[in-house]
Amino acid sequence: MTLQWTAVASFLYVEIGVLVILCLPFISAQRWQSIFKWSIWNRLSQFWNKGFLTMIIILIVLFLDALREVRKYSNADQSKDAKLQPNMFDHMHMKLFRAQRNLYISGFSLFLWLVMRRVITLINQLATAVSTSIALQTQADSANKAAKKYMEDNEMLKQALTDGKGEGGKTQDPEVNKALKRDVQRLTEELKSSTDALKKSHSDLDAMKKQSESLTKEYDRLLQEHQQLQNQLDSGDKKVN
Repeated sequence: MTLQWTAVASFLYVEIGVLVILCLPFISAQRWQSIFKWSIWNRLSQFWNKGFLTMIIILIVLFLDALREVRKYSNADQSKDAKLQPNMFDHMHMKLFRAQRNLYISGFSLFLWLVMRRVITLINQLATAVSTSIALQTQADSANKAAKKYMEDNEMLKQALTDGKGEGGKTQDPEVNKALKRDVQRLTEELKSSTDALKKSHSDLDAMKKQSESLTKEYDRLLQEHQQLQNQLDSGDKKVN
């Protein structure tokens, strides 16, 4: 292999290693997100888009060059030269195998480069969805506890009003009754607002759960595609060898 194709093959193996590490099940998406927030990545983020597009252009050029070589040696007619030079046929087939190998290497490198960026994006989105889901669940639990407390206070005030009206046939102080009514009205309004907040939190939580499930499915699909491509690459290397 020439220097350029050795570099592309090494880049391909690095991509495979990075994707395998990213797909390890015991490392959570939140842990990956915390790793992605390291200061070193923030410094490199300003060059990331330029480097990503540059690598895509390089891989596309190499892929087209390999495709041209494959078509060149596939369409070559070596029937006459093979009679004059017996080794010519084997030599041309060797070049064809090398061109096909280079085509596989550049094609898979280009595809996995795109897949790796997509996987990183999905990991960040999944971690954000999980964090938001936890926050919404905590908010819903606190709103539920507050609603229960307001309901208990409301029942106690209603009981106090009832006891005040019926206690020994006496009427309670009107100021006390007004204060109790104001407390009941205030607690009723707070209970209503807490109930609305609880319903909103539950709806947001359901939406985040659906988004998290869709992200998980997309993550698993990319993992399966990566495994299939790895199997195809291994089979292609065996054919070339």
